Amino acid sequence: MRSRDYDLDFRDRAGRTRAWGIGLLALAALLWTWCAVLILTPYEVDEEPGDRYPRECESRLLTERGTANDGLQHGDWCQNERDWPEALAVLGLSVPVSAAGVALLVSGDLSRRMSAHAEAMRELDRIADARGA
Repeated sequence: MRSRDYDLDFRDRAGRTRAWGIGLLALAALLWTWCAVLILTPYEVDEEPGDRYPRECESRLLTERGTANDGLQHGDWCQNERDWPEALAVLGLSVPVSAAGVALLVSGDLSRRMSAHAEAMRELDRIADARGA
C-alpha cells in the first residue's frame, strides 16, 4: 500500500471516529433536553385512574412552595409523579456519553488535521527538493 493510499484510509477512519463523536454528543444533547423537560416544565397528575380533572403541578425546579415538593403526607400528589432521582439519573447518564463523544470528536478531528499537516510537509519537502536539484 502506498503512503497516499494509507493516508486516505487514515483520514477516512478519522472521519468515522469524528462522526461517532458527533453522534454521541447529539445523544447527550437529547438526554440533557429530556432532563430539562423533567425539571423545568409544569405537569398534571391524576389522583385516581381516569381522573377527569387532573391536578396541575408546578415544575420541579421553579416552584417556590408547595406543589412539587410537599408529598403525599400533606395531600399532594405532585411529588410522586416526577421524582428528582429520575431527572438526576438522566443527567448522570449523559455525563459518560458526552465525555466519550468529546473524546472521539477531538481524536478524529486531531487525526485529520495531523494527516493534512503531514501531507503539507511532504509537499513542501518535494518542492524544496525540486528547487535544489
